[in-house]
Amino acid sequence: MIDLYSWATPNGHKVHIMLEECGLPYRVIPVNIGTGAQFEPKFLKLSPNNKIPALLDPDGPDGKAIHLFESGAILLYLAGKTGRFLPSDTHGKYEVLQWLMFQMSSVGPMLGQAHHFRVYAKEKIDYAIQRYSSEAQRLYGVMNTRLASSKYIGGPEYSIADMAVFPWLRSWKSQGVKMGDYPYLKGWFDEIAGRPAVRRGLEVLADMRQAQLDEQAHEVLFGEQQYRKHPLH
Repeated sequence: MIDLYSWATPNGHKVHIMLEECGLPYRVIPVNIGTGAQFEPKFLKLSPNNKIPALLDPDGPDGKAIHLFESGAILLYLAGKTGRFLPSDTHGKYEVLQWLMFQMSSVGPMLGQAHHFRVYAKEKIDYAIQRYSSEAQRLYGVMNTRLASSKYIGGPEYSIADMAVFPWLRSWKSQGVKMGDYPYLKGWFDEIAGRPAVRRGLEVLADMRQAQLDEQAHEVLFGEQQYRKHPLH
């Protein structure tokens, strides 16, 4: 039984979806990032960057337990463990990996900033809103162009690249984007959203997440607590 320490955010959803797609047995341990659970010593031992998700697999490589943090690394691990959703041929594998890296380096960070400055920032800074909204639109355009000539983000087959990208696009309205402006991307998005395993993955912990951030959650997520030293022991 895999233990997954997670919360209902895009980075958590990536791994929820992969586990559901693979049909692996797993147990979810909620890490409520709005109350500061990500700073608890037990979690920091698994995820020293105090971010969800983190995974503990007692049946890891060579029969030894393994723990991992970073959603991209976890997706790669699960793909290797199951032999699914990552091509076995070298060319196909690296085609998928480049788009997975694109999500990790651009889609997540930039769309996250767009969402933050448009929705969560208490001070509305026009320059930041314009900068990150424009970058969001640019990235949507990159993906739309890709999907004009490729059935899926990573190539002809559904892969971990699709699972990584999809959860980040669910908040397109809050990112300053009109999905209808990107028809190839919208078609892909609608198809992925209809997959049963994706729907199940999105439901994981969804009932525990607050619809709106209260003052305490806002301080925990964006205030000084993020930058304090949090000892492991």
